[in-house]
Amino acid sequence: MGIGVFDFFSGCGGTSKGFQNSGLNPVFALDFDSDAALTFQDNFQDTVFSNNDITKFNPSEIEHLIAGQQLTLFSGCAPCQPFTRQNTIKPDHKTDTRRSLLTHFGNLVERFLPDYIFVENVPGIQTVTGNSTLTRFYKRLEILGYSSAVGIVASQKYGVPQRRRRLVLLASKHGEIDLPPATHDPAHGTSFSTVRDWISHLPPIVAGEIHPDVPNHRSAKLSELNLRRIKATPPEGSRADWPSDLHLDCHTKNGYSGHTDVYGRMKWNGPATGLTTRCISLSNGRYGHPEQHRAISVREAAALQTFPDDFKFFGSLNSQAKQIGNAVPVLLAEVFGNHVLNHAKRKIG
Repeated sequence: MGIGVFDFFSGCGGTSKGFQNSGLNPVFALDFDSDAALTFQDNFQDTVFSNNDITKFNPSEIEHLIAGQQLTLFSGCAPCQPFTRQNTIKPDHKTDTRRSLLTHFGNLVERFLPDYIFVENVPGIQTVTGNSTLTRFYKRLEILGYSSAVGIVASQKYGVPQRRRRLVLLASKHGEIDLPPATHDPAHGTSFSTVRDWISHLPPIVAGEIHPDVPNHRSAKLSELNLRRIKATPPEGSRADWPSDLHLDCHTKNGYSGHTDVYGRMKWNGPATGLTTRCISLSNGRYGHPEQHRAISVREAAALQTFPDDFKFFGSLNSQAKQIGNAVPVLLAEVFGNHVLNHAKRKIG
């Protein structure tokens, strides 16, 4: 059974790659970021790509593509920064256009009525009170005749080596649908995937090095002071283990201790903390390599988002990290893709 994927806000392609791995077919993708566009186009050379803003996109461009599909799935994983906990500067809801992107996605849904809909975002989008963007979108789906399931999922319960909580909405035009059950649960005998499982095979490099043979296996440079700090951080340790001469002034003044995870090392035998758009920066989270004296590389960050090692990223070092941090974990999308495919087989035949 063929299900064509139309991936709006595709980013570098985490959702499309997962759906592709499950047997779905990425037919079309759209994203306005030029570096993400380069990454997506290199890794999905048979997919039609539009480097465009959804607010300026002409829907007639995909009419012929939709007409050629047996079934369709629309993915709408809009940028999540207005709702994330890491966004300490709260945007004005009247001026931040990112909040309306789900509405534009809803316009496309209403026009083409795809068979399935997949939306992923940070849990914070659900906490907005009143007639929120998510509430309006959910009600719109009901009016259009969709059955929907929405909930907060923990990525580590789906095999992703990362403690990453996300809101996921799945909708169907073909009867009731639920969210897929967890695939990993230590309480029931299936251990979580670990950092070791996904990055230990990669060759060692030093801070600032670009590996000559492994694509995107490049780590950020460290200042002399930060190199001393990571060397003073034991396995699974944090900045709490440093001698006093390495402490940051901002963490000692006025009783402010700061975020305890920054400058910390990842643990080999457990999932990583959730990756952000600054996931290769030692000072922005527990992104230190478990053993080597550096932050994780772009390749390692991609592996923790369950991208395959041959998936190449383009743009500056910071741009690549941003693409990876914003991506839907590939394995999470694959589990949902399998769930949709099995649903279609049961309900449609």
